Amino acid sequence: MAYRRGWRALGCAAALVGCGMAADAAWRAGLWGTLAGALLAAVWLAALTWWLVVRQYPVAAGETEAGGDGAADRLVLDAAPTPMVMIDGGRARALNRAARRLFGTDDRLLPVPQALVDADASHLRHEGRQWRIDRVMLGGLASERSVAALIDVEQEERVAEARATAEMIHVLGHELLNGLAPIVSLAESGEAALGRPDLDPALLREILGTLARRAEGLQRFTEAYRELARLPAPRLAPVPLSRAADDLARLFAGRWPQVALDVRIEDGPDWPLDRDQLHQALWAVLQNAAEAATADRGPDARVALTIRYAGTEMVAEVQDNGGGVTPDDGARIFRPFHTTKPEGTGIGLSLARHIALAHGGSLVLLPVRPTTFRFAVPSPITAAARASPRLA
Repeated sequence: MAYRRGWRALGCAAALVGCGMAADAAWRAGLWGTLAGALLAAVWLAALTWWLVVRQYPVAAGETEAGGDGAADRLVLDAAPTPMVMIDGGRARALNRAARRLFGTDDRLLPVPQALVDADASHLRHEGRQWRIDRVMLGGLASERSVAALIDVEQEERVAEARATAEMIHVLGHELLNGLAPIVSLAESGEAALGRPDLDPALLREILGTLARRAEGLQRFTEAYRELARLPAPRLAPVPLSRAADDLARLFAGRWPQVALDVRIEDGPDWPLDRDQLHQALWAVLQNAAEAATADRGPDARVALTIRYAGTEMVAEVQDNGGGVTPDDGARIFRPFHTTKPEGTGIGLSLARHIALAHGGSLVLLPVRPTTFRFAVPSPITAAARASPRLA
């Protein structure tokens, strides 16, 4: 459209020059009527040229600029590494180079994978690879039109695994260096003490005792890591939750007699769980709650354990009346070996979350007061559906 206006303006300018030449010739020949007509035509052509160039130039420029942005957007879309597909009813079209390469087509997908046209499908299996479908519905009258971005699930898992491995290596290196540095220093001090002529047996015993305690702490850390890394797959069997709660209450009363424990259990069916792992996970959360409440409330420390059913989930919540968890600690509280306690290993809550995940559930710190940890385990059918999404 901009080019068409440009040619019109150029034609008007040429005609205006012609009118000027005709007016000059009529002036020289004394043809006053022809001169008047040429002047009127020149005025009209000048007005038309002004309209095309001055008034409509910004619109043409805007159109040209929009066209340039559209071309740039298409180039960016084509270079995106994520395959993108336009879905219109029962048809599908590749939108970028990644989609064309994935489906081996220049434009339309033939045949169309059923998972793409099924609005309820969340995953696509294509050429032996698993893809997650992220859909964006397009507005307007064509409500069936959408754009689907295909996310490589295996690639996401590899990235997440690499990130978790890097974080674990960082944590292990930090903890091992913190444990080995004083051991090396104490060993050097003991060696220096042995070389002195006036050897003090009491000083040597103190050095060796401290060295033994530091080595024992490093051993506890190593055993805790091995326990976390070797968590076996849960063996599911129906567990009476009231009996499991009674066992935890008796154990809690023996370990924390000064802390009041309130246990509330909703009547319901036995739940398929690994009893030992459930006990281990909830005991770790209860211990954390008791330690926090005791540190902040002393003799007034209170902990509550509530077990209830929420649809297809069994939910266990542990509350305490301690001072709460700071936002910084809340972001790191489930990290392996992260602890704010002088004698803590930082393994309890991390292990409890691993147990919840192994059951297909979750362990989260709720953003409420008092401090509340929520341990949820779905039924085996629901957990299997989450772990194995529907394939195309």
